[in-house]
Amino acid sequence: MGTATATKHGTAWRNWAGNVSATPARVVSPTSVGELQEAVRRAASDGLRVKAVGTGHSFTAAAATDGVLIRPQALAGIQRIDRAAGTVTVAAGTALKDLNLALAGQGLSLTNMGDIMEQTVSGATSTGTHGTGRDSASIAAQLRAMELVTADGELLVCSEQENPEVFAAARVGIGALGVVSSLTFALEPLFLLTAREEPMAFEQVTAEFDQHWAENEHFEFYWFPHTGNCNTKRNNRSAGPAAPNGAVSGWIEDELLSNGVFQAVNSLGRAVPATIPTIARVASRALSARTYTDIPYKVFTSPRRVRFVEMEYALPREHVVAALRELRSMVDRSRLRISFPVEVRTAPADDIALSTASGRDTAYIAVHMYRGTPYQAYFTAAERIFTAHGGRPHWGKVHTRDAEYFAEVYPRFGEFTALRDRLDPDRVFGNDYLRRVLGD
Repeated sequence: MGTATATKHGTAWRNWAGNVSATPARVVSPTSVGELQEAVRRAASDGLRVKAVGTGHSFTAAAATDGVLIRPQALAGIQRIDRAAGTVTVAAGTALKDLNLALAGQGLSLTNMGDIMEQTVSGATSTGTHGTGRDSASIAAQLRAMELVTADGELLVCSEQENPEVFAAARVGIGALGVVSSLTFALEPLFLLTAREEPMAFEQVTAEFDQHWAENEHFEFYWFPHTGNCNTKRNNRSAGPAAPNGAVSGWIEDELLSNGVFQAVNSLGRAVPATIPTIARVASRALSARTYTDIPYKVFTSPRRVRFVEMEYALPREHVVAALRELRSMVDRSRLRISFPVEVRTAPADDIALSTASGRDTAYIAVHMYRGTPYQAYFTAAERIFTAHGGRPHWGKVHTRDAEYFAEVYPRFGEFTALRDRLDPDRVFGNDYLRRVLGD
């Protein structure tokens, strides 16, 4: 067995958005499960806490530590595909983009996914990453089994049949129960989706929200603050044929407008906030409808190179329109200048203890601010609205809630914390963020 690469104290870690940083005592990059187990055992014997970090796409300090930072990227790749069972087992450090590409090459796909695919599979599932879906849920809800290294360095295999009480919680474990080493996802044969993107007035899309949700497998929309304009997206399965975006039109929409021009517009807005409402009106009116048909990851995901800070709350689906209207009224009454669209997505109820959709049909509202722009006033006002509706914040996105609040909004919160007490009584996997959201 080899020895994991270790970097000594002084190597600072910073997340993708740049709003969280930490200086761990050492950084370890295990190349095998055995090396991962040894890294956890050694940290515990040295009295150091352990956190694993993927690509740092969380906006919270969920992965921050002054102890041992585990970088799982060397634990990567597909371990096995079981076509009869319809599953794929993949190492924890595998990037979603690499998994999606490899599966497509095998004529296979995940059922649903989020809108970016830079994250590792373990980071995405552990924080509850999701896309939008009427019937198909988050990435974690597509798990069929997982393996994690617990605080004593043991490898625990979990599924509905084996250690089911751990599986019920660890799929969205926020790094509190152990370090994930591999994940087994449900698969299906590769299919085609037809995407229809279409501008729509705020009043129309909110009035017709239930209808759009019911009529489409995947429905989402974006509202442009300071305007009455939205852009809607419907993704539905298609018999084909494939009709991808043209190379030029796809580049104009996804690279130039969504990344290049958007970067420039946000930089201008950060420098001169008074320009933002005018820019928003022009930009939202410039959108045009488009329809295309392609394989799932090319429809669900898109590049996101403009860096931002984000808050997202999961609300009972029946509350989302009221909350969004309150958010619009708040922005209109305030002196806030918001250059990022507000995103609305949905998910069906699932059975994962700390999934944001646990036990209830859910809709999500996500608010963003360009990196480097003060976001506290906007996020504080938005959070006040979301919590009034019993909202649950995304575990990897900015929020101010604590364990007392989560005990109220998650009926199975006590089940999770009791399991944590059993698996990690000494809080080897603890940090300040987990102390706040889960308690001591």
